[in-house]
Amino acid sequence: MERFNAFAFFPPDTPVMIGAIFILMLFELFGEILRSALHIAVPGPVIGMLLLAAVLVWRYRREAPLNPEAPPALDKTAGVLLQHLGLLFVPAGVGIIAEASLLRQEWMPILVGVVGSTVLSLAATGLVMHHFVRNTTSTVPQEGVTP
Repeated sequence: MERFNAFAFFPPDTPVMIGAIFILMLFELFGEILRSALHIAVPGPVIGMLLLAAVLVWRYRREAPLNPEAPPALDKTAGVLLQHLGLLFVPAGVGIIAEASLLRQEWMPILVGVVGSTVLSLAATGLVMHHFVRNTTSTVPQEGVTP
């Protein structure tokens, strides 16, 4: 008789991925603690991901400046989470449907906020890209043009 293996239904990297998810959740917790302690108006998970990014940058500047890659377990876990990102929007969609009566009452401010933030995001992205493209194209020599 075969012994039951709890990880038989999961990919072979599952125990490693559980550790990486633990790291992600730990940084999310640190972000929540900082947000509540410092009364910051930024969501805790955003602060936690910024902390994680800072730790990864610091770690690889110190240890391997020529090979700035994320740890393999964290990289694989992030890839799997990104592959299934659509599933993470299901609770938000259910919440929108559950609050349909509120949406009917407050549709105008919501519409103005969504359109306004979209226009501002596009403008900011365009300005940043314009700045970076202008700075990089002036330093790259073009073919057939003599300086």
